[in-house]
Amino acid sequence: MSGIIGKKIGMTSLYNADGTAVPCTLIEAGPCVVTQVKTVEKEGYSAIQLGYGEKKEKHTSRPLLGHFKKAGTTPKKKLVEFKSFEQSLELGAVITTELFAEGDFVDAIGTSKGKGFQGVVKRHGFGGVGGQTHGQHNRGRHPGSIGACSFPSRVFKGLRMAGRTGGNRVKVQNLQVLKVYAEKNLIVVSGSVPGAKNSYVILEK
Repeated sequence: MSGIIGKKIGMTSLYNADGTAVPCTLIEAGPCVVTQVKTVEKEGYSAIQLGYGEKKEKHTSRPLLGHFKKAGTTPKKKLVEFKSFEQSLELGAVITTELFAEGDFVDAIGTSKGKGFQGVVKRHGFGGVGGQTHGQHNRGRHPGSIGACSFPSRVFKGLRMAGRTGGNRVKVQNLQVLKVYAEKNLIVVSGSVPGAKNSYVILEK
């Protein structure tokens, strides 16, 4: 599966031929450098490791400095492996937006926005206890009962409760590539992509 590493720039909209406004996300993808080629003989599986984003040498560990020097490139901020890459690539090769064409469908992987500790209404879409009826007082957004008393005398695992929300790895599948600006390393995909602005995004073809 081929892919590239990028950064989410933000959202905008484009118009179709019939005049329909399509929400889309602008992604700065690449250029990415092949920092390692893994083989079945040496590592036990085949994969391509790509590096994206410049990083200062003083902020890079010595083992990683040697790793990047072997690939003939500068230190990179983000490293991602892609298995079953369609092309046969060599160490130090550069991957750009030319990997994608308008009309292709891609999967976007990112880290969703962290929202901290949230209640059940925001986290799971609960309706609340139901206002001020039946003697309720200030319990409009509470979860209500969480289990029986004598049997089973416990709360089942996986029960939807309040807790930390967001900050998870999320994959959105089948986003269409609407535009490719190769000279600016920009890709415009339909729909929304997980993550905040300037967060890392992985596009899989």
